[in-house]
Amino acid sequence: MAWPGYQVYQHEIDEKAKTLKLWIRRKRGNRKIECSGCGRKFSELYDTSERAVRDLPWSAYTATVFIEIYRVKCPDCGVKREKVPLLPSKAPFSKRFEDAVGLACEMASARQVARQFGLPASTVRAIDVRYLERWSAGRRKPALRQMGVDEIYLGKKQKFLSVVCNLETGEPLWFGQERKQETLDGFFQTELSAKQRRGIQAACLDMWKPYRLSIEQWAPHCQIIYDKFHIMQHANKAVDEVRRAEFFRKGGRMRNVVKGKRWLLLSRWVNLETGKKQQLNKLFALNRRVLKAYLLKESLDRLWTYRYEGAMMRYLHSWMDQLRWQRLKPFEKLAQMLVDHLEGILNYCRTKVPMGVVESVNGNIKSLLRRGRGYKNLRYLLLKAQRMAATKTEFVVFRKAA
Repeated sequence: MAWPGYQVYQHEIDEKAKTLKLWIRRKRGNRKIECSGCGRKFSELYDTSERAVRDLPWSAYTATVFIEIYRVKCPDCGVKREKVPLLPSKAPFSKRFEDAVGLACEMASARQVARQFGLPASTVRAIDVRYLERWSAGRRKPALRQMGVDEIYLGKKQKFLSVVCNLETGEPLWFGQERKQETLDGFFQTELSAKQRRGIQAACLDMWKPYRLSIEQWAPHCQIIYDKFHIMQHANKAVDEVRRAEFFRKGGRMRNVVKGKRWLLLSRWVNLETGKKQQLNKLFALNRRVLKAYLLKESLDRLWTYRYEGAMMRYLHSWMDQLRWQRLKPFEKLAQMLVDHLEGILNYCRTKVPMGVVESVNGNIKSLLRRGRGYKNLRYLLLKAQRMAATKTEFVVFRKAA
């Protein structure tokens, strides 16, 4: 049976319906009843009842266990049901059955698991939430020293979802609606104590001002580091603006050279195949401004390879010097943005943080949203994302091309 302290005193098998019913009660000598409220143990019973719960299947038979449940009269809690480890909740399922459903939900959608166990999809989701809550309550959560903050666009109705993650463990810590300063303030107020806020050494985020203001208010000793991937997104946007300007500036046959090259220009040179590189070389031979924009974008990525502030500053100055006489307005705006956020860029030399973790966490959350067709319960989504990160289940990792 694998029910410690219990024994079967009656059973019933229906071969046609493929069902198995078992009646169990406590063994002799196992009469210390634990109060489910305070944990105090009693030897006297208040009353007895019977409860039917679904257990793991036995071969091809669906198993139902009828367990004898006692109640005790506790002087502190009143009349309380006894604590049974294999019955974690009031739902008609045993703990090991819920664990099996929860493990199945890690690899498949709720509807597929519902068909497998013959349950409604809503019941499977409720079981999965209880399974994840027990897992979360029983594990040791690491300290937060390096945090990442980013947002995910959910659509026109739900707008944005703010995500806070632990960069060292690679798992999300908190979700919040919208991307305002008050949203992140709620994380610092409700989730962290004053000691935990003082323990935050670095925060990796994009250049969204409300997030920066909130971190400066609640964790003033934390070093703010601007995410490399968001800065490179601005560089890609500048390349695309140059491409579009050249497309409209050119006329006739020359437009066909620029047309359809958007995604090639946004790709890294090392990731392109030989045929794609040849297409870009033909474009660069006919349009020097697009060539210059592409080279500026590619060379900016080298900024984060330096370990010392002075070397990073010298390289940034030499990169900006290349903009002289080029008449590339989008890159001039990009250079001004880098100067305005220079302190957050230089902080990467002072404190190294794994920048790709933020994008990995976002990728995991988006994959969960696609597989689950969205989530109405943010707590459920957070638990699923934490479990995925902790067990490395379908964990998205961004690696450099060899």
